Amino acid sequence: MSAFEEIDPQEAHRRMTADPSIAYLDVRTVEEFAEGHAKSAVNVPIAVFGCAGMEMNDDFVRVVAAKFAKDAPLVVGCKMGGRSRRACEVLAGAGFTKLSNIDGGFGGNPGSAKDSARKGWQRAGLPVTTTPAPGATYAELKRDAR
Repeated sequence: MSAFEEIDPQEAHRRMTADPSIAYLDVRTVEEFAEGHAKSAVNVPIAVFGCAGMEMNDDFVRVVAAKFAKDAPLVVGCKMGGRSRRACEVLAGAGFTKLSNIDGGFGGNPGSAKDSARKGWQRAGLPVTTTPAPGATYAELKRDAR
């Protein structure tokens, strides 16, 4: 049995609308987040650009744990669902218990136009913004985690 569940973007939005305590954790890069994200999302990248290209963000779990209790309900998204799936695995391993991976992520899988689950948050027409809420950027979250 998986330590997290897979849900489509519409289900993630439905749950977040019904229960405001559910947070959207966007694990894309800072640059991707700045280009557009779910309206209520907070950004903690699972990977960052390093000397050898993309590498695991060593501060990921620490920053997420400083923002959210381990029993906080989180829907986790990235661009297409792969990084967020990995983030769910890492967070589950760190003791987080209420994790849902958004299958299709924010942008979706362009090769899966027939599969509504793989459309992604943005292509499904769900609320998007380029203006982060106060305290939602990685720089703010990392600073507050110190």
